[in-house]
Amino acid sequence: MQRLGPPNWPSFPPAAHFGELYARDQAQGVSATRLGARLIAAELAELAINVDCMPVADLRFPETHDVIGDRAYAPTPEAVGRLARAAAEGLLEGGVLPVVKHVPGHGRAQADSHHTLPVVDAPAAELERTDFDAFRRLNDLPMAMTAHVVYAAIDPSLPATVSPKVVAEVIRGRIGFDGLLMSDDLSMRALSGSLGARANAAFAAGCDIALHCNGRLPEMEQVAEAAPPLAGAAERRANAALSRLKPASKAVDLAEARARFSAMIAA
Repeated sequence: MQRLGPPNWPSFPPAAHFGELYARDQAQGVSATRLGARLIAAELAELAINVDCMPVADLRFPETHDVIGDRAYAPTPEAVGRLARAAAEGLLEGGVLPVVKHVPGHGRAQADSHHTLPVVDAPAAELERTDFDAFRRLNDLPMAMTAHVVYAAIDPSLPATVSPKVVAEVIRGRIGFDGLLMSDDLSMRALSGSLGARANAAFAAGCDIALHCNGRLPEMEQVAEAAPPLAGAAERRANAALSRLKPASKAVDLAEARARFSAMIAA
């Protein structure tokens, strides 16, 4: 929904606002997060959009760069796990597939991966206890998006998106995510090389599908040419994700739901 907004579509509070609600009243925070996501799904459904790249399950640290900033719910994996799951469930109830991101965690990055390559130096044990744990709590969700971040304790040479080691050992292994894995936007400057080379590296690392966002046709053609047919494990994961895509589970009185949501987030 960040790409949509007033005057044609409503604005929604950032994730951090729900984290603040949760800190005061856990049940209220979870309920507001789920209802907000359900309302987002209703807006998207009107446009025939059935996938949304949320929730963000990155932890919020004092050093977290503004590119994540208030898109992060909270500083603990427990809170992030509950709130991100509530958001995912709200989307699914409205017939929209969630994409949890940025696995295995962008919160410690102190640079904007749209412009440069962030390097996280935290020890593996610390990452396991914090960043990775948030995503482990969400490892049954249908889709996830990688982080263009180097985790020096795991693979000091390659960012997660193009690191076979991070994908196999951390995302598929320690986190236990077996859903459809999508790259973050390949046109971001954290990655180097041609767009075709970036796409090839992402697929070789273990991404199932590649994301390209800037709309530049020559770049899109390079990514499309590098993309292999969807087959094998990638096809299985895609079909499993699609099987989670159901019509809205129940009718919602949008006027009443919006009024209730406004009251909840203002509390």
